[in-house]
Amino acid sequence: MRSVLEAAKATSLHPVDVGQRTEAAILAELVKRGYRVLFPFGVNQRYDLAIDTGERFLRVQCKTGRLKNGCIRFRTASTRVNTLRAFTRDYRGDADLFLVYCPETERVYALDVDEAAASQAVLRVDPTANSQARGIRWAADHELPA
Repeated sequence: MRSVLEAAKATSLHPVDVGQRTEAAILAELVKRGYRVLFPFGVNQRYDLAIDTGERFLRVQCKTGRLKNGCIRFRTASTRVNTLRAFTRDYRGDADLFLVYCPETERVYALDVDEAAASQAVLRVDPTANSQARGIRWAADHELPA
C-alpha cells in the first residue's frame, strides 16, 4: 500500500495543480484557526474564497509565494492570453485580500489588495544586506493572524 501512495504523491508543477495545493494549504490554516470560509459558485470568479467576519465578507485571492533572495514574491495580477495578445489585470475592486502561501516557509501571509503593487508584491523574510529597515514590508508583520 505504501508504494501505491508514494507513486500517487508525484508533485505536479502545472500551474493549476500548484494553485490547488496553495488553496488547500490556505483553507486548512483558515479552518484550523477558526475562520468561517465561504466558496463562490463556479470557477471564473475574481476571488477564490470569502471569509465571513460576522460583519462583512472579505473576498480572498489565494496566491503562491516563492522565497528567493530572502524575499517572498507573488503576482498581484492575473494574465489571460488569446491568439492576439495577453491581457493583464490587477485585483483592485474584485478582491479585498491576498492570502499567500509560501511552500518554502510553510506559512500563510495576508496583504490587502489595495496595499499591493499592481503586478508583484514582495514580503521580506531575511534582513537586508545594508540593514535597511525603512520602507520594507516584513513577512513576519503579515503572517495570518490566529
